[in-house]
Amino acid sequence: MAATGAPLRIQLLGPVRAWRHGVEVALGPPKQRAVLGLLASRAGDVVGVENIVDALWGGDVPQTAANGVHTYVGGLRRALDPGRGRRAAGALLTSASGGYCLRLDPSDVDATLFVRGHGDARRSRGEGNADTTLRLYEQALSLWHGEAYSGVPGPFASMERTRLRDLRLTAVEEWAADMLAAGRHAEMVTELTGAVSEEPLREKLRWLLILALYRSGRQAHALRMYEETRQLLSSELGIEPGADLRNLYQRILSGHPELRPPGADTPPVPLTGRETAFPGAPKPVQLPPLARGFVGRGKELSGLEGVLNDECSGHGATTPVAVVDGPAGVGKSAFVLELAHRLIDRFPDGQLYVDLRGTGLQGRPVSAVDALGQLLGSLGIDGSRMPRGLAARATLYRSLLHGRRMLVVLDDALSADQLRPLIPRGSSCVLATSRQRFGGLAARDGAHLVSIGPLADAESARLLAGLSGGRLEGQEPATACLAALCGGLPLALRIVADGLAANPGVPLSALVEQYAAERGRLDRLAVKGDAVASMRSVFEASYQALPADAARMFRHLGLYGGPFTVGIAATLAETDRDTTRRLLALLAAHHLLEEEQGHRYRFHSLIGIYAAECADREPPARRQEALTRLLRAGDGRADPEPPGRAGPQASRPRAVLGGLVQAGLIADGSQGHDRYGE
Repeated sequence: MAATGAPLRIQLLGPVRAWRHGVEVALGPPKQRAVLGLLASRAGDVVGVENIVDALWGGDVPQTAANGVHTYVGGLRRALDPGRGRRAAGALLTSASGGYCLRLDPSDVDATLFVRGHGDARRSRGEGNADTTLRLYEQALSLWHGEAYSGVPGPFASMERTRLRDLRLTAVEEWAADMLAAGRHAEMVTELTGAVSEEPLREKLRWLLILALYRSGRQAHALRMYEETRQLLSSELGIEPGADLRNLYQRILSGHPELRPPGADTPPVPLTGRETAFPGAPKPVQLPPLARGFVGRGKELSGLEGVLNDECSGHGATTPVAVVDGPAGVGKSAFVLELAHRLIDRFPDGQLYVDLRGTGLQGRPVSAVDALGQLLGSLGIDGSRMPRGLAARATLYRSLLHGRRMLVVLDDALSADQLRPLIPRGSSCVLATSRQRFGGLAARDGAHLVSIGPLADAESARLLAGLSGGRLEGQEPATACLAALCGGLPLALRIVADGLAANPGVPLSALVEQYAAERGRLDRLAVKGDAVASMRSVFEASYQALPADAARMFRHLGLYGGPFTVGIAATLAETDRDTTRRLLALLAAHHLLEEEQGHRYRFHSLIGIYAAECADREPPARRQEALTRLLRAGDGRADPEPPGRAGPQASRPRAVLGGLVQAGLIADGSQGHDRYGE
């Protein structure tokens, strides 16, 4: 519309927009655009003020409606004819006979062009010129850029939206029928799939899509589409499919020769699974690169790979789904990508990847509807054809992946509800990560949940040594100490390895002492300017995701050093035992606590340091009250340590420090002990 340079061009088939001499005009508020839409739909005719009022407000007319119309018209005049003086007569938008007229050639309005183009296509269709007819239909349909009168209020806009939408779907049906007659069935599947998702109860569209799928060699997919249609009509309307759909279904089952493509001598050949799933769109290959120096996890990888391979071989309607959860910094994304690359050959139609940003470290979490927009865009759906709502996008997404073997990786999920609409049906596979355990997704959707914990000592040492640029070669005591200080968390290990490699001139003993100091350790376990590479930041993101009562419990537990029971936690936070059990279970589900045998809980060493920092956010008097309650209750025999202690894991690095003192790598003395928090 904008490229013609005409005096004025109006778009109604999508957001209402206007271009003056090829330059887009700012049209002002929604009701002002609604006035333009009404006048443009009747270009060259005078529209009375009363009619404009009815179009904007219907039966709920305010007393200021007429003044409002005059205001909107004035705003449009300034926008459409900016050089006009305040008292000069408008050249484009004029007053006449108690109303207003947009003096514009109707062919400069896209909705009028579409109606004319549709009529031209129908006339050409009657004359039997197939190529010309298809070209005319495609020209008319190309004018659409979204829902007609999008974002415009009022009863007139609502009625026009419905009328034009129905006319467009009719044009799509006629175009699709001509495409089938021309033997171009494979080219129309994506377009028809989008139309069906927009109007799922329109049986003619489904009839055409089912036949197009069948003629494309996808008989099983065509039959599944019929079954989905039958279930939808039954659940939504309580009816069975119409006679045309039922007859088509029976003829597909019987392999009726009339259903074969024009000129075909043999029945359609099923796809092998290696062909391009989406004609015209490139095969998506979106997996990020593997993490350098990945170590360990062999047992978990082999087990999950075997389970998913077995399910992928079943070709059932259930999509294999695996969600890997664990604490911040434990390497969930690296694990899933390693698994994805192992499985990649089983999914020839490609790989899709979306970072759902559930932790909020890189911006707001991605909603399910926006994630579906990314996925559909990767599958070749143009923005102008993108459905707007969650249900419509999910329907189109599942239809596009129906029968396809696609690997879908969804990183950093916030909730099960965010994931569910992104799970396709059938032959694809979904791998996801989260800091929370999604028990509901396992119970309701059959997902496999795999929790991964810190690396073993030997694996931690191997990761450190491999990434530290040779700094730890032959330095087993220092390597063991640093690995213990990181608590087996790969993110912390990688940060330390980078610090060692980046400071070749600093003695190893000095670096070990810096990392060994409990006070300020989280400050050192960070890469400047990168929140994702900061242990405090990743812990903070998990903490901020907690409900208020669970966050309060976490702060109170930060006052206590050793493993604790439900009774100790209840006394510290002054809550009843049922509430305490619920909150401890919630903290464990968020991987901020670890549950041990005997209903005892503890912090990971680094999370314990962070919890102590959070405890300091409580007023001093409240902290003292909590510890006093604990001592008076008799639970103090566990010898609560002062705030700032990391619990039993903290003693393990300190035990290794003794060996380093004996080895001469670090000095003994009271100052050093102060730095280690002794």
